[in-house]
Amino acid sequence: MPREAVLIVNAHSRKGQDLFEQSCRKLEQAGVRLISSHAVKDPTLLDDEVRDAIRKGAPMVIVGGGDGSLSGTVDDVVDKDCVYALLPLGTANSFARTLGIPLDLDGAIEVIATGKRRRIDLGMIDGDYFANAAALGLSPMIGDTVPHKLKRYLGRVGYLLWAIWCFIRFRPFRLIVEDGTKTHRLWTTEVRIFNGRFHGGVELTESTDVDSGDIVIQAVTGRSLARLAWDWYAKFFKLSSRDDTTEEFRGKKLQLDTRPRHRISIDGEILARTPVTVEVAQRAIEVVVPALS
Repeated sequence: MPREAVLIVNAHSRKGQDLFEQSCRKLEQAGVRLISSHAVKDPTLLDDEVRDAIRKGAPMVIVGGGDGSLSGTVDDVVDKDCVYALLPLGTANSFARTLGIPLDLDGAIEVIATGKRRRIDLGMIDGDYFANAAALGLSPMIGDTVPHKLKRYLGRVGYLLWAIWCFIRFRPFRLIVEDGTKTHRLWTTEVRIFNGRFHGGVELTESTDVDSGDIVIQAVTGRSLARLAWDWYAKFFKLSSRDDTTEEFRGKKLQLDTRPRHRISIDGEILARTPVTVEVAQRAIEVVVPALS
């Protein structure tokens, strides 16, 4: 593992501003020398900071923030001789959960100091890389409209309250998936596109991982919103019937469309709209994971 790194924290994230100074101090105490450190208040500038660090030869880049911050910066590490590490400072922290990284600051820093490298896949939607998961349906509606202060101060509870409000107003839609041999058409209330296993902080699939070599599309089948609510409930509590409400499609490259067209949330940020091409970028980047994982 590299012993030198550049730290880049999204200070606009829920915990970023408060934990930036602690992160600098504790990383140094753990034996990771910081070449430089940056608290970025404008999230649109995170990419620039990561690219600049890689251009200057940083052996490791540590990015602190939520899933959106991480997904927006993994593109810059693809095919680069740089290890990507993360501090989970967001609300759901789904990518960190997938990699087995502790969600507390001390635990995450210990992984960076004592962990190991792991080469993982990335997902791609119309050529845009993403780290963990994308979704269309109710989740993007929630993520695109949730008031920032509600998310910032109430965290997952705020998400839940806003999700209930959006749930009442949502309508099911038609999904079309082409896997190269067959076209699948079905009614659905939510579609998830997985590179990892978690979405919204909940493990929604156990059939894939970040080095599986495949991309997975999971649809909550039917037109019932009660069925969608049950799906989240069953998966959250890991009931034996948790897979009964969904259908999955797997492959290296899949075509996805909807009627009507839907916006797609990629790791928490609205970045695409159907129809799209979904594929896997195999072994695209090296990340830091716990030594015993």
